[in-house]
Amino acid sequence: MSDFAIKVEGLGKKYLLQHQAAGRRYVALRDVLADKAKSLFGNRKPEIGNRKSVEEFWALKDVSFEIKQGEAVGIIGRNGAGKSTLLKLLSRITEPTTGRIRMRGRVASLLEVGTGFHPELTGRENIFLNGAILGMRREEIKKKFDEIVDFAEVEKFLDTPVKHYSSGMYMRLAFAVAAHLEPEILIVDEVLAVGDAQFQKKCLGKMQDVSQKDGRTVLFVSHNMSAIGELTQRCVYLEAGKIKAAGVTPAMVQQYLSFAVGQGGIFQSQSTQSPRVDRVEIKTSRANQVQISGEPMEIHFTIEHGGPRKAMCFSFQLINQFGAPAAHCWIYDQDQPMCREDSRTVLKCRIPKLHLNVGIFYLRTYLSEPPGGHHFETLEVPLSFEVSIVDQHTLFGWRPDACAYLEEFNWEVA
Repeated sequence: MSDFAIKVEGLGKKYLLQHQAAGRRYVALRDVLADKAKSLFGNRKPEIGNRKSVEEFWALKDVSFEIKQGEAVGIIGRNGAGKSTLLKLLSRITEPTTGRIRMRGRVASLLEVGTGFHPELTGRENIFLNGAILGMRREEIKKKFDEIVDFAEVEKFLDTPVKHYSSGMYMRLAFAVAAHLEPEILIVDEVLAVGDAQFQKKCLGKMQDVSQKDGRTVLFVSHNMSAIGELTQRCVYLEAGKIKAAGVTPAMVQQYLSFAVGQGGIFQSQSTQSPRVDRVEIKTSRANQVQISGEPMEIHFTIEHGGPRKAMCFSFQLINQFGAPAAHCWIYDQDQPMCREDSRTVLKCRIPKLHLNVGIFYLRTYLSEPPGGHHFETLEVPLSFEVSIVDQHTLFGWRPDACAYLEEFNWEVA
């Protein structure tokens, strides 16, 4: 008998997309009413229904994999690859079009901020509600109650309706409930991105405990390759709704980042929150996202901030293929005014000489108010660039793990 926790066979999810017919103007309500009236008095069929075409779109198609009990598995891929659709199917939020899913044990899902919370109920009441939904008895919930409250750090607001919580408070409580009520399978989307860095680290530590110490199964979706590498042993790499590859995490992360290098140097956010990093463009010194160590490089960021703002802070890290930050660049409003006009601001960072060692790198951005103020967004940008060396230093045979960066220096032989 197989010891699987999750088994997916031939899974597919199809949606029907409606498109406005070519050459047709936008159809307003008055058009619908007028067309209906003509059909009643003119004895002809309405035309409105003919103005749209329907297209089949497969968000997932023929996806099969198996996850063993106690494994921590990552789901990686670019935006639109089908990651969130897969998690919704596994969480029974939506039904598959084809295939089947077999799961053993209780499942706790954390896909969106506050999923499963009732806005009119207090934090205390929602803890018991979510526990009941997971199939926990009241006595079981009581035993874990203090741990949940302590982890979420919402004791002062425990008897306040959660509709008054900030997104960060929502997330802390939602994660604490999902992780502490001991489901056999924990499914986590990258909603952890709304939390601050300290909370994200705390959550990753808890998920490691859930998987390694408690022997429960964790399925984790993230663009944060550092978090994926720290938490998971295996990854399923999705591309365009299908499995592009599956295997041990280091190899899958390397393949994902290498693939991203060839996708061009522009990222466009699909988020609607504000403020946010709306667009990123990496301008490397050579074509095809290749940057020569020691040559200049530029990165352009478009910040959508919804109107004039003061006291904004922005920074980004260059993360290497091992998930470790290799460089950090920042700009503060008090040093150089920004985001004070209109609703969009373009920030251009020029690095005169990039001294990073060879390897593949990607970006992590931070957008916030000054230290102690509101944190708006931490973004793992799904773009990568490759650093190479073309001068006499190539004789050394540089490897990505040889060092973090190449410093400028001069020798003198006395």
